[in-house]
Amino acid sequence: MRLLRLMGALVVVALPAAGAFGAEGESPGLNKAVAETIALSSSVAFVTAVSILGAAFAGGKSGSAALGAAAEKPELLTRSLLFVALAEGLAVLGFVVAMMLLAKIT
Repeated sequence: MRLLRLMGALVVVALPAAGAFGAEGESPGLNKAVAETIALSSSVAFVTAVSILGAAFAGGKSGSAALGAAAEKPELLTRSLLFVALAEGLAVLGFVVAMMLLAKIT
């Protein structure tokens, strides 16, 4: 929740600082482009942060459970590590989505 508040505060501060709302004599198309760039940049940061934090949480939980199961039955280690790899796939997918959003900026 703190992360969402921080990102919202950054957008509120960055939009006027970048001239997104415009001043007299400025082209409104340029200001709209600046606002869209800031919004997409914030989206990239949010998607990357949430996917990595989610993958870290899932990997930590499933990794500790996998090692706990392996301590009791060593033959379960290879099967249980599959779930750790699936959790890390979340970070990769989040990174891919962030790169797709970043490609829209340029």
